[in-house]
Amino acid sequence: MDATAPITQDMLTIPRKAPDGLPNLIGLTRPAMRDALIAIGTPEKQAKMRVGQIWQWIYHWGVRDFDLMTNLSKDYRARLTENFVISLPEVVTRQVSEDGTRKYLVRISGGHEVEVVYIPETDRGTLCISSQVGCTLTCSFCHTGTQKLVRNLTAAEVVGQVMVARDDLGEWPEQGAPKNETRLLSNIVLMGMGEPLYNFENVRDAMKIAMDPEGISLSRRRITLSTSGVVPEIARTAQEIGCQLAISFHATTDDVRDKLVPINKRWPLADLLDALRDYPKVSNSERITFEYVMLDGVNDSDEDARRLIKLIDGIPAKINLIPFNEWPGAPYTRSSNNRIRKFADIIYKAGYASPIRTPRGEDIMAACGQLKSATERARKSKKQIAQDAGL
Repeated sequence: MDATAPITQDMLTIPRKAPDGLPNLIGLTRPAMRDALIAIGTPEKQAKMRVGQIWQWIYHWGVRDFDLMTNLSKDYRARLTENFVISLPEVVTRQVSEDGTRKYLVRISGGHEVEVVYIPETDRGTLCISSQVGCTLTCSFCHTGTQKLVRNLTAAEVVGQVMVARDDLGEWPEQGAPKNETRLLSNIVLMGMGEPLYNFENVRDAMKIAMDPEGISLSRRRITLSTSGVVPEIARTAQEIGCQLAISFHATTDDVRDKLVPINKRWPLADLLDALRDYPKVSNSERITFEYVMLDGVNDSDEDARRLIKLIDGIPAKINLIPFNEWPGAPYTRSSNNRIRKFADIIYKAGYASPIRTPRGEDIMAACGQLKSATERARKSKKQIAQDAGL
């Protein structure tokens, strides 16, 4: 193993409770919620039914007040109020781009902040959510990668981002109103701050909640997890989540990818591609998305395009070409439009879809690779983080 590869996370684990010290029902899996209800005196024979009732109130109707859960007795609602909270991240700021993109800065436990982006399109609405405060991967083209990793998000904080966006979009169904099949938030991409596969269990539990048919009810095909290539967790993602997979690929040689995506020093291209060949078979995924940021003079030559085609041979795939979204102090510049189109044409003629992503939300620093929460720019020390958390 290369000693410089960012494999072991420099991360402080912080106990996280609601301000009043009560456990949060958001983020609990069904079995965990059942255990929590039994622990406060719910008869075991009733626990599964109670989970179903509470689950629907929280995740289908968007209700956060136990008193509004009218199919539960008043005494039971009072018991829930005494023992639990239903708590979401706090929206600190909300910015709307000229193109309709919305960026939310949300505050989580300990005073930390992460960014969430909603991208409206004609046929879908995609929410880009974060999995960590900061990131450990230090990808050299990514603004988020210049921010020190602080901690993993809990399952509540991950799925809470989805719920906050649904609040803002006014998308929770109204009781008694005709069913509306139109979804403003129709897709989730785990492409925000952090590496999702370095926070596997919390991401898995949050996405299981989002996919649950009696709640938010998003199809697994509407959820895409993006990873820089944590190879040991790729098979586990197929088995335990089964969502769509995207790979932050960005280079066609190990030498270049080592610089752009340093995790490549631990799991180089050959190892990553071997892991990807099995993913669609296990997850029943249609194809893998290869994300490829276009950097002028770095990875955008015709030779790179041809090498890319050879590398992904045999993998059901599409290649998303991403014009580099520049940020203050960035060490790279965006490839020209002509160069990107030529690169895309070579891939397309080889039989692969090669859409060029239209940058969205650049005017509010909400585009791919630009997310970096304001409060963490100071690169707080572990001592400061602990103080913020009240430890």
